[in-house]
Amino acid sequence: MKAHTLETQSTTTPEKALQFLQEGNQRFVHNLKVNRNLLEQVNDTRSGQWPFAVILSCIDSRTSAELIFDQGLGDIFSVRIAGNFVNQDILGSMEFGCNVAGAKLVVVLGHSKCGALKGGLDAAKIENLGMENLNHLIGRFDNCINHVIKEDEERSSSNEDLLERLNICNIQNAISEIRKQSSTLSKMEEEGKIKIVGANYCVESGVVTWL
Repeated sequence: MKAHTLETQSTTTPEKALQFLQEGNQRFVHNLKVNRNLLEQVNDTRSGQWPFAVILSCIDSRTSAELIFDQGLGDIFSVRIAGNFVNQDILGSMEFGCNVAGAKLVVVLGHSKCGALKGGLDAAKIENLGMENLNHLIGRFDNCINHVIKEDEERSSSNEDLLERLNICNIQNAISEIRKQSSTLSKMEEEGKIKIVGANYCVESGVVTWL
C-alpha cells in the first residue's frame, strides 16, 4: 500500500478517515495486515507528509496507534502521554495536525487496565514513592475519579469496575477539553472540516470500541 499523498488526504472526509481506522482495527484483530513496503513509504514521504488523523493515546506499550489501526508511515499523527489527557502543548500539536497539516480526524484513544489511571486511584500509595512529577500527572484524574466513584465505593486500582468507568470518563473529559480549550479545533468541527471522537482499546482482545 502506498503512503498517503496530498491528493488522497484532501479528498478524504472526516467520515472516511474514521472508516480507515475502523477497517484497520478489524484487520489487526484478524491478523490480516495490509502488505506495505515501509522503505518505499520512506521514499514516498521524504518530501512531505499528509496524515489523515491525529490520535491521542497513552504511552502504554500495548497501545501503538499505528499497529492497532494497521497504518503505515505518514498516515497518522501520533500523540502519546500517560493517561491520554490534553494540555496546551498537546492541543497545539492537534491544531497543527488539523489546521496546518490537513488531518481530518481527532481521536482520543483510551484503553483498559490503564496504569496511569490506576495510579490516580492509588494516589496515596504513589505519593509515598516521592516522584513529584508523577504525582502531578496522576493528580489530573481527580476530577474524573470524584465524578464516577460511588458513595462508600473502594478507591483502588483493584476495583476493576471503577477503573473502567474512570477510563471512559477520562476519554470523554479529554474530548470536552479539546472543544473547550481549542477554539480552532472546535470551529473546524462545527464547520464539518474535522471530527473529534473517542475510542477505547481493549488490551485483552485488541478490539477498539468507538464511543
